[in-house]
Amino acid sequence: MDVVMEYLDTYVFDGVYDKAAALTATAPLPRDSLLRQSLSLFVFIYAYIVAFYFGTAGLSYRFIYDKNQEKHPKFLRGQRFLEMACASRALPTITVMTIPWVLGELHGYSLVYKDWARYGYTYLFVSAALFILFTDFCIYWVHRLEHHPLVYARCHKLHHKWIVCTPYASHAFHPVDGYLQSIPYHLAVYIFPMHEYVYLALFAFVNVWSVMIHDGEFVASNPGFTTLFDRLFNSYRKPSAEIYDRSRRNSKTVQNAQAQDIDSALPSLEAKESKKSQ
Repeated sequence: MDVVMEYLDTYVFDGVYDKAAALTATAPLPRDSLLRQSLSLFVFIYAYIVAFYFGTAGLSYRFIYDKNQEKHPKFLRGQRFLEMACASRALPTITVMTIPWVLGELHGYSLVYKDWARYGYTYLFVSAALFILFTDFCIYWVHRLEHHPLVYARCHKLHHKWIVCTPYASHAFHPVDGYLQSIPYHLAVYIFPMHEYVYLALFAFVNVWSVMIHDGEFVASNPGFTTLFDRLFNSYRKPSAEIYDRSRRNSKTVQNAQAQDIDSALPSLEAKESKKSQ
């Protein structure tokens, strides 16, 4: 992240802080000021995540998303804009909670490194695989714990409001929910070394991946595809066959049957949650 902040300081923030100092007749905040770094990180992280969210989700909605899904009985009126509004409310708080992780990296507490050859070129690929496995494992358990009755209603239930998702549902969650599921991505570089560019590339990838898993397109029915930890910890639920076939998925008969199954299941599930949380 320091390479990004060096660029932004040189071409953006130095001028901004110099002008702010001139307007307030004070000395400009130095680059190593914790206050300046925190303010700059908020601006950068928030601008990045908003642009990436609306850009990636927007492209997915325009070119990939099957808009016939908006005719599903469980698709809410105005849902796409509700998802955007929900995400827009969550992102500022998530940004604030993320800043300490990036400050730690900037001040040398993480294991991010610059020299491509420091651990050998093979390790670049090893670290990428470690990152994916580690974060997938951690997020599996964060997500699973968020379904505990003591947590679900307070934190995670909002995200499941979007029963039939659009790509904009990817970041439409309670801010604490979103932050908890982001922690593994920051924690990883405090546990094992990663080259800064590999880390940045993977961080961008997981944001795209977050949109992809909410776009309603099921591209593979391979039993080992992205379901490793569900299978290892006995929480895997095999999707029904019609979700892989657009014509069957968009059938009114199928959609009405899905809606009836959901309506039948919800009362008992919510009763169990209420009983367990008492």
